[in-house]
Amino acid sequence: MNDPNDLQALLDEAWRQLTRGVADSRSPARYPTFATVAPDGTPEARTVALRGASRSQSVLEVHTDISTSKVVALQHNPKAAFHVWVPRADLQIRMTAAVEIQTGSDAEQKWDRVPEGSRVSYGTRPTPGTAISDAYAYEKPSDRERFAVLRCNLLGIDLLHLGAHHRRAEFIFENEWAGTWLAP
Repeated sequence: MNDPNDLQALLDEAWRQLTRGVADSRSPARYPTFATVAPDGTPEARTVALRGASRSQSVLEVHTDISTSKVVALQHNPKAAFHVWVPRADLQIRMTAAVEIQTGSDAEQKWDRVPEGSRVSYGTRPTPGTAISDAYAYEKPSDRERFAVLRCNLLGIDLLHLGAHHRRAEFIFENEWAGTWLAP
């Protein structure tokens, strides 16, 4: 990013980090914080694995078990937020999204690409969040019916670059991702 006033270069860097997060398990963008609001209004944040990032579609993708609290929250309020901190780039990426929950035939092609060893993340018994008698009183069978894809249609991106002089910009889907500088 040579020109500090180049909004497009800042957005390009954010998308480069997100795309890298999908491809590289060591990238900080691979495991963003994902926040939802529970039906009772309680904010909930957890780490997820970023499974897809499409700049042309303005979409991020996460896979989950349909029985998790994040799905319950999204069924009540289909909006979510992501937070990514990229230390080497001194870049904070915050995004808001409208989330579609895809299951069954809508998620079948994605399921076919989930490695066999990773499929156990979808089908935990008892369901995630259930009280158990001890730390290992659960099973992790693979259950195709519990697999869901969260298609996160981005609404806004807020970028904060922490350099010698901090820079912050906001990009909005409704404005065709035109950026605006904000006070950091």
